[in-house]
Amino acid sequence: MADKEILEEASEEVVSKNFIEQIIDKDLEEGVYETVHTRFPPEPNGYLHIGHAKSILLNYGLAEKYNGLFNMRFDDTNPTKEKVEFVNSQLEDIKWLGAKWDDRLFYASDYFPQMYEAAIKLIKKGKAYVSDLSADEIREYRGTFDEPGKKDPYSDRSIEENLTLFNEMKEGKYEDGSKVLRARIDMASPNMNMRDPVIYRVAHMTHHRTGDTWCIYPMYDFAHPIEDAIEGITHSICTLEFEDHRPLYNWVVTELEYPHPPKQIEFAKLYLKNVVTGKRYIKKLVEDGIADGWDDPRLVSISALRRRGYTPESIKMFCKLAGVSKSQAVADMAMLEYCIREDLKLKRPRMMAVLDPIKLVIDNYEEGKTEMLSVANNLENEALGEREVPFSRELYIEREDFMEEPPKKYFRLFPGNEVRLMNAYFVKCTSFEKDENGNITVVHCTYDPETKSGSGFTGRKVKGTIHWVNAPTAKKVEVRLFENIIDEEKGVYNEEDGSINVNPDSKKIVTAFVEPALAEAKAYESFQFVRNGFYCVDYKDSKEGAPVFNRIVSLKSSFVLPKA
Repeated sequence: MADKEILEEASEEVVSKNFIEQIIDKDLEEGVYETVHTRFPPEPNGYLHIGHAKSILLNYGLAEKYNGLFNMRFDDTNPTKEKVEFVNSQLEDIKWLGAKWDDRLFYASDYFPQMYEAAIKLIKKGKAYVSDLSADEIREYRGTFDEPGKKDPYSDRSIEENLTLFNEMKEGKYEDGSKVLRARIDMASPNMNMRDPVIYRVAHMTHHRTGDTWCIYPMYDFAHPIEDAIEGITHSICTLEFEDHRPLYNWVVTELEYPHPPKQIEFAKLYLKNVVTGKRYIKKLVEDGIADGWDDPRLVSISALRRRGYTPESIKMFCKLAGVSKSQAVADMAMLEYCIREDLKLKRPRMMAVLDPIKLVIDNYEEGKTEMLSVANNLENEALGEREVPFSRELYIEREDFMEEPPKKYFRLFPGNEVRLMNAYFVKCTSFEKDENGNITVVHCTYDPETKSGSGFTGRKVKGTIHWVNAPTAKKVEVRLFENIIDEEKGVYNEEDGSINVNPDSKKIVTAFVEPALAEAKAYESFQFVRNGFYCVDYKDSKEGAPVFNRIVSLKSSFVLPKA
């Protein structure tokens, strides 16, 4: 290969890498680190959402790509909001996405003794002091973006006094909020995070792992770099809101003299337009009873997406399309929907289900006769095989597939028109029945036995094909049609009071008729309902022989795949 071609290929390879991979390559080339060691460090104070999926897949993916190590670690430093329920749900979600950590599961609380000793070290170095200022006073003394902070009146305490007070804090001699430990950095720093930040506070609370062993707890900005350093993390990947915290992160690992300090790198969060993603807001929807729990299929928590029928592959595709950059961007829900359609379209059988049924009677079909029709499970994937579907004189069709007085270019059933019943015969509408309210209840047709699908009939063509289910053998099932839980016209938040603009029509429940085989579907199994959408069996509310189907996504897409 010519030198020019080699250079071009190398150039293309570099361009294809995101900025984090380019930093890692440089670090490895320059010997800053010998390997790559990443982690995903959620706080166990809620369920994970689609934004966390990007971080999980990024951190795990980097460790895989560079044959490095990946740690799963809980930043459980705030017992006021943490629950074992959240720990378990997060572990389940992360495993479902495909991240593996083997025996590398850690907790910040594992390092509470080391963090305490780290605080003692800072006090002995004159880099930390105990303050009696209240939280409000600390905010007041911190100053503003335009004015420097004021010196803490307790910052001149001696090292011996600080050691004594900090030990007494640990021994439980002080009430919550009465004393804190602050790092001594620079009250005039232009970065507010460096103005003597609080690194320990008194909190007489029971921790879900350490019980009542501790009544002082480290602050996140102090604990996190220590955890990374202890575990040997090389690249601490986090989102952009921590960019201003990086000087404090570096200060902590430098002052504590860790030999191979980790490097913090920030990337842009994953935001979805007109979608509630933040744990705090999802929690409010749950607590206010608007959402039916953290796994309500209308939410974008990972457990909700799984319950609705999204797959790990579709979420990975979505995160890949969203990309990794420093620039904050907002993705459209249509892109996530595109990904699940792309993932399922060749994998799942295409079944017939009628969601808004009216009866169709074939008057010239033999009464009492049932024939079995051979139907391809997926015309685009022969490997999925075929199934037998019953067909008889009485069927159910969609109400929208018949009109008494159709508009132009309506090619489905209307008086005198002929259509094909999918995988079956041509039928022509001869008459119809109405109830006392003028609603169509029954459509009458005749069929042409020469037109059976697969028979090679070429006598004439029809412009419309409609699906159906066999009335005598059809099974009734509950189907849930989901839309965005947010009123998209108003946006997520009400500008006047900050409340969430809820879509009152985000969940519609209908009774559908489906093929007999669908009645035996199991939790999490998904199907395409032909001409309708993709559906998944709800794991919570389904019972044996009585599945409940959640609509994952309709068949129509408004997303256009960007050009490479």
